[in-house]
Order: sequence, then C-alpha cells, then structure tokens
Amino acid sequence: MGKLFGTDGIRGIVGENLTAELAYRVGQAVTTVLFEETGEKPLLTIGMDTRISSDMLEGALISGITSVGGDVMPLGTIPTPAVAYLTVKVGAAAGIVISASHNPFEHNGIKVFNSQGYKLSDALEDRVEAKILSSEPIPIKKGGDIGKRIHGMKNLKYEYIMHLANTIQDDLGGLRVLIDCANGAAAATAPDLFANFAIEADFIHRKPNGVNINDRCGSTHMKNLAAMVTAGEYDLGIAFDGDADRCLMVDEKGSIVDGDKTMAVCGKYMRDQGLLTGWTIVGTVMSNLGLHEFCNKNNIRLICTPVGDRNVLEKMLEFGYRIGGEQSGHTIFTDYATTGDGQLTALQFLQILKRSGKTASELASICPSYPQVLENIELPNRPGLKEDIMASETLLRAIRTEEERLGGEGRVLVRPSGTEPLIRVMVEAKTQQQAGDCAGRLSQVVKSLKM
Repeated sequence: MGKLFGTDGIRGIVGENLTAELAYRVGQAVTTVLFEETGEKPLLTIGMDTRISSDMLEGALISGITSVGGDVMPLGTIPTPAVAYLTVKVGAAAGIVISASHNPFEHNGIKVFNSQGYKLSDALEDRVEAKILSSEPIPIKKGGDIGKRIHGMKNLKYEYIMHLANTIQDDLGGLRVLIDCANGAAAATAPDLFANFAIEADFIHRKPNGVNINDRCGSTHMKNLAAMVTAGEYDLGIAFDGDADRCLMVDEKGSIVDGDKTMAVCGKYMRDQGLLTGWTIVGTVMSNLGLHEFCNKNNIRLICTPVGDRNVLEKMLEFGYRIGGEQSGHTIFTDYATTGDGQLTALQFLQILKRSGKTASELASICPSYPQVLENIELPNRPGLKEDIMASETLLRAIRTEEERLGGEGRVLVRPSGTEPLIRVMVEAKTQQQAGDCAGRLSQVVKSLKM
C-alpha cells in the first residue's frame, strides 16, 4: 500500500490530511501520467457526492488537470458507479470520484477510474503517487495548451439512469418500497430511476445539505429504515451509502438483507436461469459462514478473496464470473457494471422479488446468518502503527487462543482497515454472546497495543 492510495483511493479529513493543495497536485499528477501513457491530451470526467468539501476539491482538481493541459467533464453530484459508466460512455481517459463513501461528512476522498471504468492498476497508482510526493514541480502549460472545462455534462446522468433501468425487464408494479438515499449521491438519481417503473417508491434522507451525508441514515444506520418499513407495511426497504456504490436492504419484517444474502438470492436465480458462470459466487474472507453453508447446500462454489471490492473484481475478471461482492453491500454484476453499484443491485433484487411471488423475508431465508460481531478499534493516525499491531506476537497468540475456544464452530478475523486508521475485529460463533465475548477480549488486546 502506498503512502497516499489505500484500498479505495486517497482518503482523509478535509483541511487536515486532505487539502485543496493536495487535490490540485493529484489533478496534475493523474493528467501527466495519462499523457505519458498515450501521448495525447487526456479528457477526464469528475463526479462527486454531497459533502460540503466536494465543491472545493472539485475546483482544485479541475485547476490541476487544466494547468497541465487536460480537459475536464464535470458530471456534478452523481454516484460513484455512474462516473465509471460515463467515463467509458464518453471515451474519457479517466474518471475521478470525490467521495468518502460511507464515512462522516468531514472526511472525503479521491478515487480514479481508468478508461475502461476500472480502478487504476497498482502500477499506475504508484506512478501517480510518485509524482504527487515528489519535490519536483510538475510542468504547467501556457497559452492555447491549457486545458478546458466542458460545460453541460450534468445531463449525462440521465444516460446512466436509463442504463440501469434497462438492466431489468419487469415494471415492478405491485411492489411498495422505501428508499434511504443517505443524504448522498443517490438523492440525485434514485427518484428519477424508480420513476421509470410502476413500483410505489417513497424516499427518505434525500435532502443533502453538505453535512448530513450518512448522518444516522443510509446503509450504515439501518434502524430507522427498518422501523419505517414495518410500520408502513412496505415490501422492502433499500439503503444506499453516501456515494451509492453499496446497497443493503430490509425485508418486510424489519430484518437486514446484507450483501451475503443478496448474493445468495441473486446467485441462485442466475444459476436457475443458466447465467451463473462456473456456478460460482465471489465473496471475501468477511463473508458470513451462512453464505458458505448456502453455497454448499446449493452446489454453488464460493471463492473468497481478501477484503475489498477491487480484490473481488480482479477474481471475477480473471475467470469470467458474473456476480461477487462483500457483506457490506458492494455487489458487482459484471454483465452491467465495472464496479459495485447500489442502485443496480436494488433493481436486480426487486425483479427477483417480483417474479418469485414470495416475500423478501422468504427470499432471504435461503441464506442463514451466523451471529457475528464486528468491532472497530480506532488508532492514532501514525504511519506503520497498523502494521506493527498486526505483526505483534501478543495479538497472534490471542487470536490462536480464541480460535481454540471456538472449537471449530466459528471463526476470528482481525484486519487493518484499508481506508481508515482502524483495526477491525470480526468474530462469528454459534451464539451472539460467544461472538461478543470473544470480540471483546481481542479488542482489549488491540487497544493495549495501540499506545
């Protein structure tokens, strides 16, 4: 992992370790590397979520890009997967997303897609990072060689909306859904998207003000949505995160339908339709044991990668698999997208729900969930601390001890976050108390090592 780029681009707290000056330098570096790659003047798209800092960072990126001769298509407020799709659609050399996904508003991030709509390769990221961190100035253009901003691009979002709408055939009539836009990018697209169908769709948290993104709403805060779904007798609740690349759902009884259950429902349907390449779903090491059990019972192979949608996608592309994702709600359908897309996921699930004639709880029941506890231990933002803790013999001994206590009827996963100064402790066990006790003991060990 580089000094700037984590598993999902550059992330930071705006005004501290993510500044307008850094964004300007990122714009220059990305554009210069693209020019070195192709020998041609590059065109870049830019999209952003609703954070108060996104306009500032967009302006800095545009200044950086145009200063070294690149042209820019600003797409406005739009989901992350829309930037990936439209970058390919308009033939741009790259697409930049300004977002920190599910994080609080004071955080933001910069992520880059290549001309095919995939995240930049590690090699290109390394080259971009080297230019950003170099003390050497990046040569700027003069006169007619300066890049330009191309106006009127915000209407391109409707091409993305129609692309999503055309991925299913049913009109979804008869279904009632409640959709939580997380006061994020989905607020700019979801109402227009669902207006294409006969579905009865109501929306909450669709009035972003710059500081309320992900604030007690969206896919990381589901209690309010669950209560409203049951009280309002909806067939399904749908929750997006801040940049709408992930989707979690709530069934009619108020129970969470996470990414694992979504993959089980969609994967089984695809298998029954002859569409599941290799009869395989790609998950991660965080996938619940219940998904493993479901796959074993249904003669479906589950391949688990390290955490991160990039790792899932790489495995899918390597072997041509068509569905994969994470428990957290990043679900990738390679027939339609180059990255996780929350709105696409919701449509695929809704079509299966409509065609099945079942309730959402009946559909999701095919994939059990083992009790799981996830604790996040915040760390000082000190270089190398996460790596030192993970290599600690004290922690390794504690993990072995807890695994022995579980006796093969559960599992332990301790890992560093790729985007935040956190160590994540995940435990699955036969009972919630077992999982909670085990996670609590391991968390105390991690806390003792962070000083």
